[in-house]
Amino acid sequence: MRPLSCFKAYDIRGRLGEELDEEIAYRIGRSFAAELGARHVVLGRDIRPTSGALADAVAQGLMDEGAEVADLGLCGTEEVYFATGHTGAAGGVCITASHNPIDYNGMKMVGRGAAPIGPETGLAAIRRRAEAGAFGPARTGGRRVDAGAVRAEYVARVLSFVDPAALPALRVLVNAGNGAAGPTFDALAEGLAARGAPLTFVRHHHDPDARFPNGIPNPLLPENQPLTADAVRAAGADLGVAWDGDFDRCFLFDAAGSFVPGEYVVGLLAEAFLAREAGATIVHDPRVVWNTQDIVGRAGGRAVAARTGHAYLKAALRETGAVYGGEMSAHHYFRDFFACDSGMIPWLMVAALIGRRGEGLAEVLSERRASFPSSGEINFRLRDAGAALAAVRAEWAPKAQAIDELDGLGLAFADWRFNLRASNTEPLLRLNVEGRGNPAKVAEMAEAIGALIRQAGG
Repeated sequence: MRPLSCFKAYDIRGRLGEELDEEIAYRIGRSFAAELGARHVVLGRDIRPTSGALADAVAQGLMDEGAEVADLGLCGTEEVYFATGHTGAAGGVCITASHNPIDYNGMKMVGRGAAPIGPETGLAAIRRRAEAGAFGPARTGGRRVDAGAVRAEYVARVLSFVDPAALPALRVLVNAGNGAAGPTFDALAEGLAARGAPLTFVRHHHDPDARFPNGIPNPLLPENQPLTADAVRAAGADLGVAWDGDFDRCFLFDAAGSFVPGEYVVGLLAEAFLAREAGATIVHDPRVVWNTQDIVGRAGGRAVAARTGHAYLKAALRETGAVYGGEMSAHHYFRDFFACDSGMIPWLMVAALIGRRGEGLAEVLSERRASFPSSGEINFRLRDAGAALAAVRAEWAPKAQAIDELDGLGLAFADWRFNLRASNTEPLLRLNVEGRGNPAKVAEMAEAIGALIRQAGG
């Protein structure tokens, strides 16, 4: 059997017909069940045209290893995570390409307790077995059952993070991007109404549509943000929420339609959790840290940095007992959600926070953004990323007051700081610059470091 290039560092992603097809999906399903000794596996899928057929192939592979497949059908990745942990399943698989191009698909996998499966926790072994394809005769006893009823229990868990009746009377614009979020959101909205939440929702690009008529949903890209920003303003909404294709990330917009950078959302959620759990531990990624560390320190909590990537953040939550962990890329992880990420919990908690503050989202964030300005992530596609990183290190490390190499190169100075790291998933160098109360300095240093990166990396 040929090598399977669809296996990446943390998940499976590949171009359809070249790197991933139904035969490969079948082998992955058999390998997953065999490697985990799984007799009960949760399965879900996104809305893409090929996801149903790939899910069928994975299910057949699982059943041919004797597993019972609890099929959630169309759902979000976080629903697979929840159902895996909640039902005590040996593992879970979600067929999804999230925000990747339309000619891609993939899988996200977890083990027992919704623990991540990564390069050191079984993914390499699953790959080797799938590549070898040396499976025995199909076992008996495997079957596929409808597990859609688990959604009601998922809704109850998500809503447990807030007091619905105490939420403020907000008008919220929600943009599902024609991905998987719409039906799940509708179930949450029904649960909120039944519990007395005074929220009003305006739905935008809400219905799942495999054609993605309004583009692949990835609100992190600046060119995609006007789709939500314009709708927020047109609706006169107090808050805007947009999701990616499998809605494990959510993105926020204030009442003016301004996009809220992810690092400030991490700070808001840290504040919200520390208000209810004094002294709690908060995990954050190492790219932009000063705002979060300041909020956590002022509230008497403990801030812990972890390497970027869901496997590392989830491991850190489990190791430290942290109540919450956040990445600036809009992945947010919750101890009481099996240490997994959710795209539905964050916006609910932010709505509750601004209700307690009695201010709009822009007003809540204005002081934080002024105190800790950030460049936003700047990406560089280079011929020689190693040379660029070496040049930046040679130029700036001797002048730094502190050096952090937890994830890439982090250098801190008196009133500014930067992190430069290679992407885990793309051939890019990613630069983030932050400061203390001086946005002009942040812009100046981002330009200077960027120029050096381009010169040295080609």
